[in-house]
Amino acid sequence: MKKGKKYQDSVKLLEKGKLYDPADALDLVCKTATAKFDETVELHVKLGVDSRHADQQVRGAVVLPNGTGKDVRVLVFAREGKADEAKAAGADYVGAEELAQKIQSENWFDFDVVVATPDMMGVVGRIGRILGPKGLMPNPKAGTVTPDVAKAIAEIKSGKIEYRLDKSNIIHCPIGKASFGAEKLAGNFEALMSAVIKAKPAAAKGQYLRSVTVASTMGPGIKINPTKLA
Repeated sequence: MKKGKKYQDSVKLLEKGKLYDPADALDLVCKTATAKFDETVELHVKLGVDSRHADQQVRGAVVLPNGTGKDVRVLVFAREGKADEAKAAGADYVGAEELAQKIQSENWFDFDVVVATPDMMGVVGRIGRILGPKGLMPNPKAGTVTPDVAKAIAEIKSGKIEYRLDKSNIIHCPIGKASFGAEKLAGNFEALMSAVIKAKPAAAKGQYLRSVTVASTMGPGIKINPTKLA
């Protein structure tokens, strides 16, 4: 597939085969984001683990100090007092069986994150096969199954993101917008990388950080030297 002129111009700013220091890579990712919209900057980390084994899973959540630059829509499964707490904390949608039914029958997905109180997991479990593949299933490790819905909503709205391995043992996460500039992106990058490094499973053998790449929505991938991070 032929890449556009802007993309080809961006590639010229990179040295072929070079592994960049994080600060230089984040400076370059801002320079190569030349689209007319504010591009999202994503971090892609390939790990030396095998996600097929339960003892080599890497997943968790981290609050990005500078947020994601995105307005996150939160759906909360809760009843009575907890539902009132969720509404007061700024949840976009709050409900119980009726929301599960809406998702199931209308294929409705006008939300980005799902939070549930522990007592609602029976209801949420019924639509697990719909939420799971979209990465929307609430999970205690990510702090999205919790009795403290107000705290969960506040963290998500202020920039909490979940990271997890895909089938290729790669973590893909947004770390902000190109308009943030290199310094703010660096704060978010460090927070996420620190969490991923801390989450290294005891069963992981050999080199843990295989490759680390940052890229804007329309820009080229910029490779970071993983030995500078471990």
